[in-house]
This record gives sequence, C-alpha cells and structure tokens, in this order.
Amino acid sequence: MSNLLEGFPVITEIPVAWGEMDALNHVNNVVYFRYFETARLDYFADIGLMEEMQVTQTGPVLSETSSRYRRPVTYPDNLLVGSRVSELAEDSFVMEYKIVSKQQGAVTTTGTAKVVMFNFKQQKRARLSPTLLEKIVSMQPELAITTD
Repeated sequence: MSNLLEGFPVITEIPVAWGEMDALNHVNNVVYFRYFETARLDYFADIGLMEEMQVTQTGPVLSETSSRYRRPVTYPDNLLVGSRVSELAEDSFVMEYKIVSKQQGAVTTTGTAKVVMFNFKQQKRARLSPTLLEKIVSMQPELAITTD
C-alpha cells in the first residue's frame, strides 16, 4: 500500500467511525473534508506552521477545497491519508490529498485545498515566511524555486 502514497511526505492514519456512515451505508461525503483537515493539520505540524502563527499572527485560511470520490468506504476500516503541497506561491499553496483504504488496498478518494496565508492582526493576505518555505521545500525538494 505504501506505493499508493508514494510522493506524499505526510501520511495520517484515521479509523473510520460508525457514526460517519450515512443512510446508504457508506461514509458520508462531507466527512472526507474532515479527513483532509486532519491530514492538513498533521502536515502543518510537521512544518511548524501553527507554532509560527502564535508568534506572527499569520496563518492559513482555506480559499477553496475539492474532493473526488472513487470508491465507497464503510465501517470498519482504517484510512491512510497522504498530504503534500502541489503548488507553492509567495502567499499561498495548494495541497493534495489521497486516501487509501487499508481494507480495500485501494485509493478511495482524492482532494485538493488552496491555502492562503493571512495576517489576522492586519486583516490582509500575507507571504509565507522564509522558515515555512524552507521547511516545505525540505520535505518536497521538487517545489524548490530556482533563479537564473
């Protein structure tokens, strides 16, 4: 299964809860956005984003998010959610998610989220700090910005 999450530097395991299923006996579509959120917060923890936010008052806000459902998930199961940054800009980045069912041994869902950095004190967009940029690129060297 690890090959299904190749290229995703952060992998979060999430158990499926009985209460996440809907009347059609599979995980309700809205629950996947909570799975993405959990994986996103694990990625943020790995780059120290939340700690930096406490000091700088600059942090992440979502500007858009999407999900593509490939296979239904049912209880009981454990999901592996891979997260990575796929696009990096000076004031935002796009995250990608891939969910793999351990029970099925297959990808069940993919998703994206655009994250914009925001200065809460000044109430305006902000740049990613050099520290955060460095940490993201250290986890994903393919995102390095080269200059000529």
